[in-house]
Amino acid sequence: MTAQQWLAIILIALPALVLVLWPLLRASRREAAAPSGGPADRRLELAEEKAATYRALKEISFDHEAGSLSDDDFQALRDRYEAHAADILTQLDALGGEAEARPAAPADHAALSWTRTPAGIIAGCVGLLVLGVALGVGVSRYGTTESPQQMAGGRAPMPTMPSLPDSGPSMPGAPGGGADSGAPIPPEIMARMLQAARQALMDGQYQQAIAAYQAVLKRDSQNVDAMTHLGLIVAIGGHADAALETFDKALKIDPKYAPAFLYRGQVLYEVKQDYPGAQKALERYVALTPPGEDRQRGAALLEEIRAKSKSSPPDATPPGASR
Repeated sequence: MTAQQWLAIILIALPALVLVLWPLLRASRREAAAPSGGPADRRLELAEEKAATYRALKEISFDHEAGSLSDDDFQALRDRYEAHAADILTQLDALGGEAEARPAAPADHAALSWTRTPAGIIAGCVGLLVLGVALGVGVSRYGTTESPQQMAGGRAPMPTMPSLPDSGPSMPGAPGGGADSGAPIPPEIMARMLQAARQALMDGQYQQAIAAYQAVLKRDSQNVDAMTHLGLIVAIGGHADAALETFDKALKIDPKYAPAFLYRGQVLYEVKQDYPGAQKALERYVALTPPGEDRQRGAALLEEIRAKSKSSPPDATPPGASR
């Protein structure tokens, strides 16, 4: 690595490590100086640790279901937290009685309590070190920033599309909810996964959106929401034919899934210049969409396509369209 890279790593990683470890050192000194509060205080501490451990178990379960945590890492973390929870319960049983509610802790204690867990310390240190290394490498490798709309392969994105329509019934319980490739997950978790994927797509974070939608399809291989929006990402990447095939596959599963007709019409209109096909898709979208902003935008695009179709030569064959 160059001197610039090492300098960036040192300037970012070392102060970050100090910020992470300093609250822990302060807390350790404060606990060492404080007199022992007896069994009652110990029960309160154990009760807080138990609640934090249960929260951690729920969080790593969601991360695993979302695909951001590998099976091996999830199993190792789950075993560690479950063992810790069992140890806490054993200590609570040995002390006897129940912990009373502790008065509200000072703000600085509440803000720094997470730093007392090994997982919090390790995650913070590793994350900040990785950030420092990445920024150090990026200082010398990249002189300009890419537009978040630029996709893999250097292809230009499609023209700007309207805001994403409401996915509606394609959330958990949509028609064609196929066989899971893993253990079933609660509908609320599936909804959160789709919401996270949708937000990443709207923010232009395509790699995150792809990973999230693939995690959904791993559990529900015929989820039309995930399938359709993966097709939209493919279209943005410049692969119109593959996108159209994906939309058609989703519509075979659920012929009344309106967003698939919208995106299909946009690809046919903006990329293929197949005005009759685009008009047919948008007419179907408007018919399926309830009154509101989404329907108004679809109707406006439909009128634009109709006007374009009237102005084009009647015997002209649009590029990529079949006669």
